[in-house]
Amino acid sequence: MKTLKIAIQKSGRLNEKSVEILKNCGLSFENYKSSLIATVANFPLEILFLRDDDIPEYVQDGIADLGIVGENVIIEAGADVSYLQPLGFGKCTLKIAVQSTSDITELSQLNGKAIATSYPVILQKYLTENNVDAQIRMISGSVEIGPGLGLSDAIFDIVSTGGTLKNNGLKPFADVMQSEAVLIGNKSIIDNPEVAELMQRIQSVLRAKATKYVVLNVAKENLQAVVDLLPGVKSPTVVPLFEEGWVAVHSVIAEEDFWEKINGLKLAGAEGIVVMPIEKIIT
Repeated sequence: MKTLKIAIQKSGRLNEKSVEILKNCGLSFENYKSSLIATVANFPLEILFLRDDDIPEYVQDGIADLGIVGENVIIEAGADVSYLQPLGFGKCTLKIAVQSTSDITELSQLNGKAIATSYPVILQKYLTENNVDAQIRMISGSVEIGPGLGLSDAIFDIVSTGGTLKNNGLKPFADVMQSEAVLIGNKSIIDNPEVAELMQRIQSVLRAKATKYVVLNVAKENLQAVVDLLPGVKSPTVVPLFEEGWVAVHSVIAEEDFWEKINGLKLAGAEGIVVMPIEKIIT
């Protein structure tokens, strides 16, 4: 049995969620905060803690079999890897931003301007596609200071909430790409049975996170109206109650539909609605 290696961010915005999803998959490992490598006790896996910029290349070259990293980092690196699973966290938008007082309102006005960024590859592709000839100035670290110091007329960077832009006197100008954390794999390893097992675990955790388990009581005369609102994984489970004419209904609701469904269920006659998180869903 091959021991897999998975690379995740050592520190930064994806580290905590990456560790969380691996632990939710039932993987047991310790001392990850003080080490560059952790061995999983109950699965043939070692976890490498790296700079996120290094992860795509490590996976491409087979130093790591798998990796968790932002899609933007993969594209910037131009790594030849397999995209295995979007993970639903670390979501952000890469935007071009200008100073709040700038009179730039159209892409064409960036011609001849300087744009500071840590993502020159993604930015150049976008500018080329939009026939914009701007000077790209590579800055590592806090690119938001570029316009304030006179280093650039605009910046191109990751934006999660927009608070950092506002604090630096900037405003978003153009959305370039959406990104989120992705599980990637070396192309030679994707048919490995241990990879398939780990993928199944991750997908079961993701499915559970996107749903809620619901138990409710309803009079039989209103049962059909309630069932129509609760398709469940296959169909709701209906259990007779001790009180004549009443049943308990067990089902699953998608997180995104939660409040709309709950309100609809109440209107349909549901009572005693109990909502619980789901740890895993295996199909």
